[in-house]
Amino acid sequence: MNKAAPTTAGDHHAPPSAPGLILMTADPIGGVWNYVLELSRGLASHGVRIALATMGRPLSPGQRREVADEANVTLFESGYRLEWMDDPWADVEKSGEWLLALEAELKPDLVHLNGYVHAALPWRSPCLVVAHSCVLSWWEAVRGEKAPQRLDDYRVRVSRGLAAADLVAAPSSAMLDCIRRLYLPLPDAQVVYNARGRTRFRPGMKEDFILSVGRVWDEAKNICALVRNAYDLPWPVYVAGEINQPGGGAANVDGVNRLGFLAPESLAPWYAAAAIYVLPARYEPFGLTVLEAAQSGCALVLGDIPSLRELWDGAALFVDPESAMDLQKQLRALCADRNRQASLREKALERSRSFSAAKMTDGYLALYSRLRGVADLSRQ
Repeated sequence: MNKAAPTTAGDHHAPPSAPGLILMTADPIGGVWNYVLELSRGLASHGVRIALATMGRPLSPGQRREVADEANVTLFESGYRLEWMDDPWADVEKSGEWLLALEAELKPDLVHLNGYVHAALPWRSPCLVVAHSCVLSWWEAVRGEKAPQRLDDYRVRVSRGLAAADLVAAPSSAMLDCIRRLYLPLPDAQVVYNARGRTRFRPGMKEDFILSVGRVWDEAKNICALVRNAYDLPWPVYVAGEINQPGGGAANVDGVNRLGFLAPESLAPWYAAAAIYVLPARYEPFGLTVLEAAQSGCALVLGDIPSLRELWDGAALFVDPESAMDLQKQLRALCADRNRQASLREKALERSRSFSAAKMTDGYLALYSRLRGVADLSRQ
């Protein structure tokens, strides 16, 4: 049954004026990086400049080139630990001081945080928090149990940040529901769906292979469930993404064709050629790789979780992420059914058009307009 579409900020027309300069945070580790670049490209057409403050780890040479390609983005790079990392709080305090110094120097029209804790800083500018994911909801989805007591400090600090933010947004209703349940009610929070531009990811001549993209070591992505089934599938399986865990060790990828980590321009031909894209995720608040695969005309096989149901119900085949038998059965049947593949590809491509870069940009411009209105009222 299709879930009713939520009222989102992207449903409104873009406001007539846009902020001149935004101080935005990001990390180069996960999907937030591609989200920030996509949003920056959309905002450029409205004359918005981005002061991009990065934390978590140094950017790769490829990521620095990506930033250099965006004329409206100025990079401010650091290596401070992020709030979801182990024992981060000394670094979080230092990075907070660094961000406040940047705000004092740059005098942005607003602050856009892609994290939580720094929202509690004494900002002079109005502050938006975007809830891309969180440790507590990750723990529940992946571990199947309530987060342990040792994460209580994280819970308190995230709650404090959410309470201090002038506005909160999330990339799916499912993610926003998690934030409201685990931290604060947030009655005025908004959903703005993520997006990818349509120029890079397009359907090509399909070939008989299965593709998956993501951090292979990440239990949330659950790509290892596909890897374990690869020997028993009729088609070859190709996997792109990092296999080395940040803390050491590596995921087992025997039985699949390893592509390694690929930049978007290198991934695009693989998406274009793949007949089937698989992500049996346990936790995926939005899923940019799923959108990229849908834009490329892949038949989607996804983990049956609330966020992916919200976005792709009726346009994908869903599997129990905890059942290797279900995954193998569904994939074997789909490989043998050309008509169903064609139908799923068509439905995924059509649904992907709902997540346009223009709609995402308009959604954030609407949020920025509200934030600036709040700031104007506070000055009166």
